[in-house]
Amino acid sequence: MQLNRRLFLKQIGFGAAGIGLLTSLPYDSFAKTATKLVRSTPESQGMSSADILNFLNAVEQQKLNLHSVMVLRNGNVVTEGWWAPYAPDLKHTLYSLSKSFTSTAVGLAVAEKRLTVEDKVIKFFPNDLPATVSDNLAAMRVKDLLTMSTGHDKEPAVRSEKNWVKAFLAQPVEHKPGTFFLYNSIATYMLSAIVQKLTGQTILTYLKPRLFDPLGIEGADWEVDPQGINTGGWGLRVKTEDIAKFGQLYLQKGVWSGKRLIAANWIENATKFEIQSKGGSRPKEENDWLQGYGYQFWRCRNDAYRGDGAYGQYCIVMPKENIVVAITSETADMQAILDNVWKHILGAAKGKTLPANTKTQAELKQKLASLALPLQQVASTSPIVAQIDGKTFSIADNSLRIKTVWLNFGKDGGIFKLEDDKGEHRINCGMGRWIEKETDLSSLPLKLTPTIIPGETKTKIASSGTWTDQNTFVLTVRFIETAHYETITCHFDQNNVTVEFKKSLAILNAALKDDRPVLHGQLLA
Repeated sequence: MQLNRRLFLKQIGFGAAGIGLLTSLPYDSFAKTATKLVRSTPESQGMSSADILNFLNAVEQQKLNLHSVMVLRNGNVVTEGWWAPYAPDLKHTLYSLSKSFTSTAVGLAVAEKRLTVEDKVIKFFPNDLPATVSDNLAAMRVKDLLTMSTGHDKEPAVRSEKNWVKAFLAQPVEHKPGTFFLYNSIATYMLSAIVQKLTGQTILTYLKPRLFDPLGIEGADWEVDPQGINTGGWGLRVKTEDIAKFGQLYLQKGVWSGKRLIAANWIENATKFEIQSKGGSRPKEENDWLQGYGYQFWRCRNDAYRGDGAYGQYCIVMPKENIVVAITSETADMQAILDNVWKHILGAAKGKTLPANTKTQAELKQKLASLALPLQQVASTSPIVAQIDGKTFSIADNSLRIKTVWLNFGKDGGIFKLEDDKGEHRINCGMGRWIEKETDLSSLPLKLTPTIIPGETKTKIASSGTWTDQNTFVLTVRFIETAHYETITCHFDQNNVTVEFKKSLAILNAALKDDRPVLHGQLLA
C-alpha cells in the first residue's frame, strides 16, 4: 500500500510578534505552569458552549469517527473529550501529523547552525549517491524536502529496501526541484535522516530535551526504518494534549513559559504559503488542500494553518482568533471534519468574553463526559454456547500459521484464543462493554504503513463482543494507541467454524481489502 495517503483520500530573545502575543493573551496562570495546560470555560474565553456542543453533535451525526478533541483559546483548554474507549492518557498514531514535528526538528537544527534550508541534499550522503548524479538531484535542497517539491513525479519506492536513503537518491528526479508539488512522505523521511546524520541522534531523541521535555510531553515514541532512523513522515505517537501543546507553542511564535524554544522566523516560514498544494476534489475556495503548503504544514481557509495525518489527525492553529484545535480520529472524510471546525468551533468565537451560560455549559459538560464510540450489541449469548464453550477448533493450513482457535464465555464477557507458530494469544472481550487489556498480536495488518515502534511487543486494546445471530459471534478489537480497529467474525456450523478478520480501513473503504485469509476449522474430538 502506498504511503501517499492523499491517493487514498482522493478515492474516499522575543521577536516583536512574540512579545505582542504574550502580552495580549489573558493566561498568566498558564505561563506559570510550564507543562500543563490551564482549564477554563468557553464563555470566559469568548466562545459559545452551544456552538461547541453543535460541533460534537454534528461529527457524531455525520459518523466521522472522532476519537478525541481538544480546543484551546488564549492558551486555555475550553473543551476536551475522548470517545470511549479512547482516553486522555493514551497515545495515538499521528500518521502525517508527524511531519510537522520533523519540520520542527529541522528548524531547531538550523537554529543550532548545523545546516541551512539552502543546503543541497546530496552533500549529507556522499556514500549513498548513485553512480551518476543528475542535475535535478544535484540541485535538490533541504527546502525542497520541506515544501514537498523535490521534483519527483511519484513518491520514491524505498520501503522494500534496507537503505532507504540510498534508494531515495537513486530515484529519477523528473522536474526541477522547487517547481513541482508532490505530497511525498519519503521526502520527510529524508529530513529525519539528515538530522540524524548531523546530530548522531534520532529525531525522537533530538527533540526530547529541545521540545518534548519543555512542553511536558512524556512517553512519545516513533516508528523506524530498517536502519533505526525515525520514519519522519509518519509514525509518531503522542497524546491529544501533547498535540494541543505543540499547536499552542506555534501560536505563541515558539515561546513557552517565557522561554524561546523555536525561532520566530522559522515558525513564520514553516506556516506561510511556500508552494501551491494539490489535493481534494472541491473548488479552491471550499478546499483545505488547495490553500498552499509551507514547511510540512498546510495552509487552511480562514487564514489558519495545520499539521494533519491520514484518517483525521489534526493540529489546527487559528492565529487571528487565538484558537488551537487538536483532533484524533479514523475518518474517511477529512474535509468534513475541517468543515465542522470552521462552522462550529471557529464560529463559536464571539469576542473576548461572553456571559456565563450555566445551562448550556452543563449540557456541554455532560456531553463530553458521555462521549463513546458505538458498541455493536445484538445478543449477549446464543443457544450454541453450551456446545462450543471451552472447546478447541483445529484450523486448516493457512498463511497466518494459525493452528487452533478457542472461545470461552462468562456472564458478561468472553475470551478468544488463537494459537500460531509463536504461541498462544488471548483477547478478553466484554459483552456490551469494552474490556481494556494488552495483546502481543501485531497491529501491523491494520495500519497504513508496515513500520514498527522499536521494542514494542505488546499493544493496548479494548475489546467487545456480541452474537449477531445464533451461529455468529463478532469480536471488535480496538488498538487504542492507533487509529484503527478490526472485527473478528466466528461463524459456527455444527462442528465447523470459519474465522474472518476485517480491518477498519477495509470497513471504511471497500476498495481496500484485508489480505488475511478466512480460516476454516473443525471441532476437535
